[in-house]
Amino acid sequence: MNLQKVLLPPVWFLLSIILMVGLHLVLPVRQLFFPPVTYLGIGAIALGITVALFCDYLFRQKNTTIKPFQESSYLVREGIFQYSRNPIYLGMITVLTGLWLYLGSLTPVIIIPVFAWLIQEMFVKEEEQMLEAKFGEEYREYKATVRRWI
Repeated sequence: MNLQKVLLPPVWFLLSIILMVGLHLVLPVRQLFFPPVTYLGIGAIALGITVALFCDYLFRQKNTTIKPFQESSYLVREGIFQYSRNPIYLGMITVLTGLWLYLGSLTPVIIIPVFAWLIQEMFVKEEEQMLEAKFGEEYREYKATVRRWI
């Protein structure tokens, strides 16, 4: 069984949220942020969700798949994709960062770089290979002008 084909990014995202809350409740170590600073986390969560929903809208508008490992019919370069090749994953990281700020304790933050690394290694690299195989020079030009993350 190929783990990356079964556990897609939304599952890893949900597991990360559960782990962050669990670490906060069981092993908070130290409270770093307090209200009103913790309320900034709500804004970051809202921003991350908005980015992901806007990306979903762009994919639907161009009638191409948003699902990893499915062949795209269109290379989305509009909107936020002008600034990041992976804004959906960036939105997920923004939500996790917002959750960390909202929780305010130290230990949940360790999940964020682990999630980013896992997504890059399990999904982004293979998705990039697929896009390059499908779109060739158009994707190579895009990759040369737009960063992977930000």
